[in-house]
Amino acid sequence: MMFDYRPGLEKIKPYSVEEKEWDSKLDANESPNNLPPLVHERVMNQIEYMAFNRYPDIGMLDLRALIAEAFATTVQNVLIGNGSSEILLALCQTFGGLGRSIVFPVPSFSMYGTYAQLTDSQAVPVTLNEDFSLSPEKVVEAAEQSKAKLIILCNPNNPTGTIIPKEDIEYIVSRVQCPVVVDEAYYEFYGQSAVNLMKKYEHLIIARTLSKAYGLAAIRVGYMLANTEIVSMVDRVMMPYHINALSLITAQVVYQMRDEFMPIIGQIIEERKRLAVSLAAIEDIIVYPSETNFILIKTKKAQQLSAYLSEKNIGIRDFSTAPLLINCIRITVGTPLENDTLCKAIKEFMTQ
Repeated sequence: MMFDYRPGLEKIKPYSVEEKEWDSKLDANESPNNLPPLVHERVMNQIEYMAFNRYPDIGMLDLRALIAEAFATTVQNVLIGNGSSEILLALCQTFGGLGRSIVFPVPSFSMYGTYAQLTDSQAVPVTLNEDFSLSPEKVVEAAEQSKAKLIILCNPNNPTGTIIPKEDIEYIVSRVQCPVVVDEAYYEFYGQSAVNLMKKYEHLIIARTLSKAYGLAAIRVGYMLANTEIVSMVDRVMMPYHINALSLITAQVVYQMRDEFMPIIGQIIEERKRLAVSLAAIEDIIVYPSETNFILIKTKKAQQLSAYLSEKNIGIRDFSTAPLLINCIRITVGTPLENDTLCKAIKEFMTQ
């Protein structure tokens, strides 16, 4: 039987990761730690009183108010999403469409191109320089030439770990008319944000997630900061009740208690530095500078190394055959023990 699917769907590559029970799971940029005990206890306590028979708060006002207070802005400037991914798709739905173009760097988060395709928008990728730095001039030029309706920047960038200096973000925002969203999924490991440029530029949007630094990958909650008009328009493309009550309760507690996560975030940053030094000391491995919770490495033996690590039950993200990332492997920073095990395995393989 032949079904008549929407044209173009066959060209969309599904987002896939290798689902396996790894001894060391270093493939998805998750936090290596579960919630701090105090936070976990508070979350469980709150869930105990939840009315499972009621719909979640459609306006998500409590969580939005907490976030608005943290950024000294209003509830009308905050939108909650099912991870920052839903927000980015919603932005493409809001500003994209047939004959409308969306500019983003490559290599970057692979879903930007997919979201452009899903919304029938024209994808305009801008290739990063050889060292994975971004040329702001190229972004502005691409936006002008394609009459861009939206620009997406990932800072720090996934999967390269590199950053876009704040002055380069301002260079872009100050020279284009269309909205610019800075995807700051890894902000907490970098510590520098474009958020204070929002006072100056109405068309700047910030997207953040609780999945990485706050260890909430399981519940899928992200948020967007933007001017009230943009928030109101993006809200129109969201499904009603798109964040479930369990996720809302958990996110509220975690956001209120985010100071409890500072030691974990600090340890991840220290481990990233230690891991980068250890890996750089191994012959034939290039380590790219990273301001995230992962490290990108390059080696001519990338494919064989991935297979070897898989045999050792260590999960990493193999980008070795991806365009613009040939011979590259992305490694999430794990616990000190996981990082030691990984380094030992890589050293063994590279020196055999």
